[in-house]
Amino acid sequence: MKTKLKPVAYILAAAFAVAAAGIAAYAPATQAADEKKAEAPKAALTVTTTKPSNASLPIKLAANGNVAAWQEASVSSESNGLRLTEVRVNVGDVVKAGDVLAVFSAETVNADLAQAQAALHEAEANAADAAANAARARTLQNSGALSAQQISQYNTAEQTANARIASAKAALASQQLRLKYTKVVAPDSGVISARSATVGAVSNPGTELFRMIRQGRLEWRAEVVAADLRNLKPGVTAVVKAANGSEVTGKVRMIAPTVDPQTRSALVYVDLPQNAGSKDAPFKAGMFASGQFELGASSAMTVPQQAIVVRDGFSFVFRLNADKHVSQIKVQPGRRLGDRIEVLGGLNADTQIVVRGAGFLNDGDLVSVVADTLAAK
Repeated sequence: MKTKLKPVAYILAAAFAVAAAGIAAYAPATQAADEKKAEAPKAALTVTTTKPSNASLPIKLAANGNVAAWQEASVSSESNGLRLTEVRVNVGDVVKAGDVLAVFSAETVNADLAQAQAALHEAEANAADAAANAARARTLQNSGALSAQQISQYNTAEQTANARIASAKAALASQQLRLKYTKVVAPDSGVISARSATVGAVSNPGTELFRMIRQGRLEWRAEVVAADLRNLKPGVTAVVKAANGSEVTGKVRMIAPTVDPQTRSALVYVDLPQNAGSKDAPFKAGMFASGQFELGASSAMTVPQQAIVVRDGFSFVFRLNADKHVSQIKVQPGRRLGDRIEVLGGLNADTQIVVRGAGFLNDGDLVSVVADTLAAK
């Protein structure tokens, strides 16, 4: 019985050995496959992509300068030795041509005016008497009652009396002019920008009492380098920005005929709107302002602002390659329009570039691309 069981035992042992060998052979193969699967590269980031697009961008020339009065008028005293009794305006007041700004004492002038009027009346009376005497002398000219010399004297007296009338009238007109000058009036409409008139002061002729901005007009005197002057001409629109951020639109009135030899720049005079010099306007004479001249528009290749990455002072975009890896490309940015930036060089129009997530990538990274759902909406 024992003899018959030995072959069976050998067979079972051999079967177990084969099975063990098979398990041992399968285990390393499975482990190698798992390790290979674990070593598969993973995407560094999920991104969105796009291609550059063409857009019409405005051509602008930036400049800085000062705001100044278009023209200033100096209002001076024309009275001599008169006391200022009333000042009717102050700095910032808006006046019209002919408005009374100040008044001088007219007592002395009225007295001189009355005296001149009396002198005129006296001259007219003397002239009437002389005219009558001359007329009688002329009627007796042929009678021989008066000599030729006497007749000539009467005629001369008549002419002298008429001359005294003219002189008295001139003196009266001078006094009337002095009376007129006791009221200082505005030579033009505008805004009072300075006042030196003081009640009670005695001013000499030519003493400045007020300074005013004619018609309330201001201008922006932009400093433009000589190389850019060829792009400007009268009538070009300029957008000027005040210190508080408000903007107004003006037009180039003229370009200075000379260039500053020190700065190599010229002044470009831009007329600002009429209300720019009002009391509540954002612009004041003497204020510094920046602005841009609008020179038209041109076609440009643009990319989203998110696609531009600035590193080490240079601008880059990331190109998506066919193997889903990205390459860092240096570009030259240009003008900006909203959230898009012009690319002047370094990029082709059909290049697929990364938009969202570009700022977190490095050259050679593997990425996963998804559709831009926000752009689609």
